[in-house]
Amino acid sequence: MRVISDFHQLGTMVGQEMAVGDWFMVDQARIDAFANATNDHQWIHVDPARAARESPFKTTIAHGFLTLSLLPYLVDQALRIEGPRLVVNYGINRVRFPGPVKSGTRIRVQVKLDAFKQIPGGAEIEWRLNVEREGEVKLGCAATVVIRCFD
Repeated sequence: MRVISDFHQLGTMVGQEMAVGDWFMVDQARIDAFANATNDHQWIHVDPARAARESPFKTTIAHGFLTLSLLPYLVDQALRIEGPRLVVNYGINRVRFPGPVKSGTRIRVQVKLDAFKQIPGGAEIEWRLNVEREGEVKLGCAATVVIRCFD
């Protein structure tokens, strides 16, 4: 895990890859729990037998929004920024799901710093987050996420 001792240092690191996280398993139990939490029970996510028969992926796949919702955890496992008293999600500028995250796939995040801007009381940080799928070329998710850190 990479540790940045003061988030204001990020202003000198724009354009750099900041960290690559550890592998994290997305299994059927997690997919089912997400389906239950969001009431999205589409068969491509929750019916392994039907997915094996009818899906082009031959197995169930994670919801795109499940992959997206794992980003805070994945980033926290890869990178710690010390100093802010408060960090909030400010928004997402772009999200794509180029390749499916199949049940039983391990994923990890690559974190790149795209922008840093001083704001009253802190800074706005734009991360480019790429979710790799183990053994696959296409990403499972590519997102540009904006957070705000406050002193």
